[in-house]
Amino acid sequence: MGQIQYYTEEGLKRLKDELQELKTKGRTDIAKQIAEARDKGDLSENAEYDAAKDAQGLLELKIAKLEAVVGNARVMDNSKMDASKVGILSTVKIKNIKNGMTVSYTLVSEEEADLKAGKISLASPFGKGLNGKAIGDIAEINAPAGVLQFEILDISY
Repeated sequence: MGQIQYYTEEGLKRLKDELQELKTKGRTDIAKQIAEARDKGDLSENAEYDAAKDAQGLLELKIAKLEAVVGNARVMDNSKMDASKVGILSTVKIKNIKNGMTVSYTLVSEEEADLKAGKISLASPFGKGLNGKAIGDIAEINAPAGVLQFEILDISY
């Protein structure tokens, strides 16, 4: 059994929609490609047929992986979260101790991470460094540029 991952309702819906799309439209498209390549004659020397079969294998692998992810996915219930500490799906406002810059991030699963949208993975160095901290704590985060220190200013769910 795979590792349980926690998602927002929107994130889980997006994964399920992608899985449904691959199972229906993706499989149909691959079947058409295989049929077209098969119609072109001798399969033993048909590179187009081989490529379509390879694409089918990759599609089925992606579907299997996505099914495993969806099967192990859980939607977080914010009402049961400890709002005094940083955790999955919490939005945390932090201040860089060195330069005073403040930013806010929401901690999410790896599949939902999107830095442009302010969502970082709980499994990332930032996520690991912030996880479990309370307001006023200093989080030390190992980054390529060295150890960065951030003060936790606010936590919300």
